[in-house]
Amino acid sequence: MSPLTRRTLLVGGTALPLAVSASVGRAAATEPGEPTEVHWLEGGVPAEMTGVTWGVPWSKGHVRPDQSFGLRTSDGTAVPVQTWPIGFWPDGSLKWSAHAIGAGTPSAERYLLAPGPAAAPAKAVTVSRQAGRIVVDTGVARCVINRSGRALIDSVSRGGRVVARKGELVCLRQNASDERGGKDERFTGEVHKVTVEQNGPVRAVVRIEGKHRADRRARAWLPFTVRLYFHAGAENFRMVHSFVFDGKAVDDFIRGLGVRFQVPLSDEPHNRHVRFASADGGLFTEAVRGITGLRRDPGAAVRAAQVAGRATPAVSTWDTRVSSRLHLIPAWGDYTLSQLTADGFEIRKRTRQGCGWVHAAAGTRAGGFGYIGGVSGGFAFGLRDFWQTHPTQLDIRGAAGESAEVTLWLWSPDARPMDLRFYHDGMGMDTHPEQLEGLEITYEDYEPGFGDPYGIARTSELMFWALDATPSAERLAAQAATVRTPPLLVTTPQRMRAAGVFGDWSPVDRSTPAKAVLEDRLDFLFDFYRRQVEQRRWYGFWDYGDVMHTYDNDRHEWRYDVGGYAWDNSELSTDLWLWYSYLRSGRADVFRMAEAMTRHTGEVDVYHLGKYADLGTRHGVQHWADSAKQLRISTAANRRFLYFLTADERVGDLLRDLVDADKTFLALDPLRKIRTEPYEPDPKALAVGLGTDWGALAAAWFTEWERGGDPIARTKLLNTCTAIGALKNGFITGEGRYDLTTGTFATDTVKVSVSHLSAVFGLAEICSEIISAADVPGFERAWLQYCTLYNATAAEQIAAVGQSFGNLNLKQAHARLTAYAAASTGDPALAARAWTELGRGEAGYPANSPWRSTGITGPAVLNPVDEATWVSTNATAQYGLAAIQCLALVGDRMP
Repeated sequence: MSPLTRRTLLVGGTALPLAVSASVGRAAATEPGEPTEVHWLEGGVPAEMTGVTWGVPWSKGHVRPDQSFGLRTSDGTAVPVQTWPIGFWPDGSLKWSAHAIGAGTPSAERYLLAPGPAAAPAKAVTVSRQAGRIVVDTGVARCVINRSGRALIDSVSRGGRVVARKGELVCLRQNASDERGGKDERFTGEVHKVTVEQNGPVRAVVRIEGKHRADRRARAWLPFTVRLYFHAGAENFRMVHSFVFDGKAVDDFIRGLGVRFQVPLSDEPHNRHVRFASADGGLFTEAVRGITGLRRDPGAAVRAAQVAGRATPAVSTWDTRVSSRLHLIPAWGDYTLSQLTADGFEIRKRTRQGCGWVHAAAGTRAGGFGYIGGVSGGFAFGLRDFWQTHPTQLDIRGAAGESAEVTLWLWSPDARPMDLRFYHDGMGMDTHPEQLEGLEITYEDYEPGFGDPYGIARTSELMFWALDATPSAERLAAQAATVRTPPLLVTTPQRMRAAGVFGDWSPVDRSTPAKAVLEDRLDFLFDFYRRQVEQRRWYGFWDYGDVMHTYDNDRHEWRYDVGGYAWDNSELSTDLWLWYSYLRSGRADVFRMAEAMTRHTGEVDVYHLGKYADLGTRHGVQHWADSAKQLRISTAANRRFLYFLTADERVGDLLRDLVDADKTFLALDPLRKIRTEPYEPDPKALAVGLGTDWGALAAAWFTEWERGGDPIARTKLLNTCTAIGALKNGFITGEGRYDLTTGTFATDTVKVSVSHLSAVFGLAEICSEIISAADVPGFERAWLQYCTLYNATAAEQIAAVGQSFGNLNLKQAHARLTAYAAASTGDPALAARAWTELGRGEAGYPANSPWRSTGITGPAVLNPVDEATWVSTNATAQYGLAAIQCLALVGDRMP
């Protein structure tokens, strides 16, 4: 049987009532009143005004889907802005709009956004198609993009002068993990497809897809997606680089992975400049041929000009003892900055290939930013999260010649080759009973062949500038800061709450002593984990963004090497806890941690190719190690926030990929190891859990519906919601028989099966949003029944469905379900019960928990750390979500 398609939807249809109109074009919406204020996430005004894109939510029924918007500063100055819709309410009105401003935007701490005509930019970004190429012109810089071949970017120019050319992706592969025992094989990115996704007037986006092909044109691997972002009036452009590992872990060792440009140079070597930035704002500044510190002095004006990056006075005006001997001063053509750990980088240089390297400088953390050029122009470049995603490297080669080669290495060739092999040999766990014994002792769900990295991905963000001269130190420092922390416009928690997006949450509220206590506890938990990331060095190419799962009190260390206790991989919704913490607080540090986690968990912890495509991997020592491959980890519930707040196209891709994730139940039964009855996947009767499984599917379908995408997603969502409502015991049934061909559940199953995990991977949050959006009364009743009964007494459960649910876990986590039932029914007894459940802290944090950490220093630990032995990530995420939702739902009835 084939899955549900547009054809089967239109021909066969469904008999289920779909009460909500799918049309986004027939909404009878009214315009909002007051303008919406947006401000910079980090506060103040960015030192470098590059193009920025952000999202804004709107209340249901208030804004037409085709509404235009104007932007102005608080003093009334109009700001050119480009607007497009990225989310819709079920009635067709606008739910989320995306906005972009260009590089010439007037600097201001705040802007006002309101319906109305948009101002046009003085220099619009334009996109044109030429033979085999796409040309993007920002009004300042011009980029020629190839539609095929080995070079993604043919050239980048400014004022008619080529600043950079032959922008390409490069890879070094080794067939052995030992860097001394393998032989390099070189690959270059080959363009297969180019798509213009936006074409101005303020923002243009070009998507490039392809694979890395061997220079001998044999093998092609490592599929990539690169997006290039251009803004009106900008001298820079942004690159978002994503690749998928599709090699064999035992044979394919990446020794280098990077982005490379050629930079033409025409100035004299003493008027060519090299710059690198540290992460704390410092700069390494040198000339290719230095004329300071010589035995003979060329003159103070000459020296000052070279140090500042300005054109030196004519050589004929120099002291002849220097000018006559310029050819005897070494020209340093090659530079390398390598960051092999989070705590150390080195800069070294040499005159040319074949000559020895000289140590130039060193430091702790580099900013990932560099520049090569001269007084007539140059090329600045940067890699975000440079030291956090080590090993990384910046190379400049041939700067003394006619053209320098610049390479931003996402994986440094100076490091050991990337080794993705499984971390143990199986230890004899060849049978199911042996694997269960392994699970019993290390909490690792091991199964031979399942710890495969084939299909995992990684996304990196880069920026490039086409400059007409070597910038001042202050300007370079501002550019470096932009690379490290790209500016973002946001609105306030109060404004987002008023729009009614993302379900049940409320802004931080310290209006009563009891509420202030909860807010302090929530702050403590976030601040503790933020410090742990730094103190425990949770960094690295495949790791940055994640946190650890469980602590080892005896070693004063997180259990990084103990099976399923190591990397968290979104277990029990850590991502959701961070995002709701940001929504209600507006804190920049919370946003940045949530952003890094979403980048990681959506790429590394999820398969994008192969037999496990669309599935995520349970927590473990390696992000892909555990054999539990499930939708609860890949769930769209964790990604939606970053997409709607930033309109990030890569996150949008990941969300859309999950719309057809129901097909994974044909490939892999998530409960295959614990089923007691025979089961073979049948496309017309797939066993799909109504908790973690359906919750993940529902999040993907709901998000696609929000985005105005494939109507099949809406059909599947409402079909399954209606079917759950028709089940005798609703969600308490536990598992349904799903028909992949019609996108619905059979409704004749009658049983009671309740798991403590069902609601803690985004189900509670997405059900609330679905109920607000869709008119499916049976579904709402089923969810309220589940919320009411989960933490109820056995007698209440028996009275409702004929049997008790047994000894359930995570009762504190489910306090928010009780609170939801209380808010929905107005029952004060349920509200009181919710606060009791939160305070009692079963399988979580009781009210009398210490709520503090202790400093530990040597010799007990390698480095000084904060320790809270009572803290675990499962409990933190679920306590955080429970407290946030109890405050939002029954905060007015808090004892």
